[in-house]
Amino acid sequence: MMPEPMSPGLNPVAAAHTLREQVLGEVRKVVVGQDEVLELMLCGLIAGGHLLLEGVPGVAKTLMARALSRAVSADFKRIQFTPDLMPADILGTSVFDLKTQSFVLVRGPIFTDLLLADEINRAPAKTQSALLEAMQERSVSLEGRHSALSPLFTVFATQNPVESEGTYPLPEAQLDRFLLKVEVGYPTESEEDAILAAVHAGQEPGNLERSDVRSVVGPEQVLEARGALSQVAVEPPVLAYIRRLVQATRVSPRIRLGAGPRGGVHLLLASKALAALRGRPFVTPDDVRFLAGPVLKHRLLLSPDAELDGATPAEVLREVVHSVEVPR
Repeated sequence: MMPEPMSPGLNPVAAAHTLREQVLGEVRKVVVGQDEVLELMLCGLIAGGHLLLEGVPGVAKTLMARALSRAVSADFKRIQFTPDLMPADILGTSVFDLKTQSFVLVRGPIFTDLLLADEINRAPAKTQSALLEAMQERSVSLEGRHSALSPLFTVFATQNPVESEGTYPLPEAQLDRFLLKVEVGYPTESEEDAILAAVHAGQEPGNLERSDVRSVVGPEQVLEARGALSQVAVEPPVLAYIRRLVQATRVSPRIRLGAGPRGGVHLLLASKALAALRGRPFVTPDDVRFLAGPVLKHRLLLSPDAELDGATPAEVLREVVHSVEVPR
């Protein structure tokens, strides 16, 4: 089914808000709850960034990515990361064609719009690093050829927070490429009741066609929504607030390594995307505070004392955020 065009004459910010309502309305046909996670996933897509989804198995991480890609008419591919996965399995390789007696470049699954890198921390660093150029430059150097990726190219990577056997920590350089790190938690009691009731009534959550999840917008509308970010105003006090938050992570005695300049840039872009999706042509300090955790916590290395105290990056970052005065 072809997506219906959005109403003509909408200003870019209003169009971004309309896109949000249409897309999330479709995804909620198969996903119960997880409203904040869904909004952050769409925020990352509009901001042109990549997301790291962390959660235990069975909390709908893959389903959310599949449903979102269908709602925006995006090409979707999934890679199951394993210890024996090689870079060529992601990027592609040259294969000798007996008919033409020549080598033919076979593109890997990275040539898509939305890529689900499932259990990314199960692959060794060499394979994980194959994503670095693609995530940063949206292009791939393969067999001496430089190939551009889709302008919509977005990585949704997942990892299990509790299982460590057979996993490899993500390199700091790769973690810094993720715009947002989103924790996907358990549903509430009422949400889990709704899930069980839907399955009992015959719904198949993994079957997007039977659940009538439609393509309601196209890639062009997503790219237009990205263009709306230039229409979102950020007042100087809010810009200074972003800078002070990032700098505060570098001087906290409980943080050994704070966020770099890319962290501030990502916090700015994500805040502008969130404002546009919520229909506002300006960023508020509340937008920045809401996104500080997902944008910054995965960029921090705690001090030995903080680690000995059992602190987590999220807890220490909350302390840092509360220590910075909010502009009025």
